[in-house]
Amino acid sequence: MPRLQRYIFRELYPPLVLGSLLFTAVVSFGLYFVSSQWLIGAPVALILQYLALQVPYNLTMVFPMAVVLMVVVAYGRLANERELGAAQTGGVGLGRLAVPAALLALLVSGVSLYFSEWVVPRANIEARSLYWDGITGAGLSQLNGRTVEIGPGLELHFERYDTQTRRMNRVRLQQWQNAQGSADASGRQAIVLFADSGTYEGNSITLRNYRFYRLNYAAIDALGSLAPNVSDEAFREAVRGVFPFASSAEGTIEIDTGLSRKRAIAEFADTISADSVSLSRLWATANDQDATSAERQEARSALSRKLALPLGNLVLVLAALPFALRFGRTMGVALGVALLIAVAYYLTYVLGLSLGGRVIPQEVAPWVANVLFGVGGLLMLRRAS
Repeated sequence: MPRLQRYIFRELYPPLVLGSLLFTAVVSFGLYFVSSQWLIGAPVALILQYLALQVPYNLTMVFPMAVVLMVVVAYGRLANERELGAAQTGGVGLGRLAVPAALLALLVSGVSLYFSEWVVPRANIEARSLYWDGITGAGLSQLNGRTVEIGPGLELHFERYDTQTRRMNRVRLQQWQNAQGSADASGRQAIVLFADSGTYEGNSITLRNYRFYRLNYAAIDALGSLAPNVSDEAFREAVRGVFPFASSAEGTIEIDTGLSRKRAIAEFADTISADSVSLSRLWATANDQDATSAERQEARSALSRKLALPLGNLVLVLAALPFALRFGRTMGVALGVALLIAVAYYLTYVLGLSLGGRVIPQEVAPWVANVLFGVGGLLMLRRAS
């Protein structure tokens, strides 16, 4: 790498690191301020752990702001001290001078994508679980009276949750499946378990004093076709077909679910579920032919959102560089310009999302800000050079 580009690298990474730390601290403080009324009386160690678990997600959100600050501060200082002008006089074009910033933005985009795949989903699940189970102690109480899907066709419902014993009361667990040898809707069967109480720990639900039923809805349809003068034995046999199996027990039964307690809290306890889905899982859902069209559409939209923002770091180098050359004269002005560019980018990003599904396809909506800022940055760079 040429000496000039190494020199520019040394100018770029301090504002990038400091900007990432500064903006993450601001967002974390805002999160604490908003949640402070529910954190009163909680142990300091749990609060710090909760805030630390939010850092990976916060970083992916503030990286674009840090990249803009990096470009405006570093190139603004180089332009103010005539170093860029000297390099251009020596035959080094602005494109070559921007290569270090583009490489660092590419690195930041890679880190952001890595976080979105491996770190953010797990950290968010741990954070929401810690909040509801550890800090507030509410546990699964937010799910009272609701029916939630905790596995393929497996639904959980309970009437009351005891926060002291972590026990669900008046539990209903039901599994929907097609009857053997039947593919149409009339062949669907339901396995239903009613229990006085139960616990949900890890990936398992343990039910106590349960009653187990299997219902065959195809057999219910067959009852209507019985002749009026059918014999009592034939009628009883038809009824037994509706309930091919039923039993009760005073002991316990343990059922392995497809969703852990922590993930259930992350997805269902809050009004807006936490970002707990990785990029690879979204890709798999978007291409899963067994998923519904609505599920595939939602997965494609979420995947576009989680790709557009990290790759926006590259676009913002183009958008910020012309402003750095013109306005990045002092640290105060550079910080103000960087904030204005970042806010404008986020507002455009949100505006694009609001147009999704109405004016433009939902998969395209997250890319509106990148396209506009990329084209605008290229046009301004051509004028600047």
